[in-house]
Amino acid sequence: MPIYIAITRRVRPGCEAEFQQALREFFQTSFAHGGVWGASMLTPPPGSDSREYGILRTFANEAERDDFYKSPMFKAWEERARLLTEGEPEYRQLHGLEAWFHASHQPPPRGKMAVATFLGVFPLAMTLNLTLGPVIRSWNFVLSNAVFNACVVAGLTWVVMPLITRLLHGWLTPQPQKKDRTI
Repeated sequence: MPIYIAITRRVRPGCEAEFQQALREFFQTSFAHGGVWGASMLTPPPGSDSREYGILRTFANEAERDDFYKSPMFKAWEERARLLTEGEPEYRQLHGLEAWFHASHQPPPRGKMAVATFLGVFPLAMTLNLTLGPVIRSWNFVLSNAVFNACVVAGLTWVVMPLITRLLHGWLTPQPQKKDRTI
């Protein structure tokens, strides 16, 4: 299973262009690490006062993620980035629903996401109706719906959508050439 990491950094005033250039250079270097599958930069909206930049990284698995963050290459980046940023970066691993469609820096078209979601929800809801439905049908309406929907969400998050997005990956987001993986 791929691992998705979201990083937020606050760039020092006046260092925005230098930070962006340094990050682009680091992206190019970081693809030498075999377990890095993707990287992208999220910049503040034009005209905003925000200096928070987002970085999204995709790793082949947990071991590759851990190796990358322990590598001398990453340690050197951290030293350079500290000169251009304020405070500590915030790291967050994306799980479940938030990682479903994160295959690259550009999400799939909404129509494709809707089709993929339908292909996950329809058979799961049908299966749950046939298996769980008879057990909870006599329960209070609100309680039975809460349990049913909790099972749908859990099933989609940890089983069905990771499978669907893996199976439909090429259709959802065609693979860019390795040299085009950064912005």
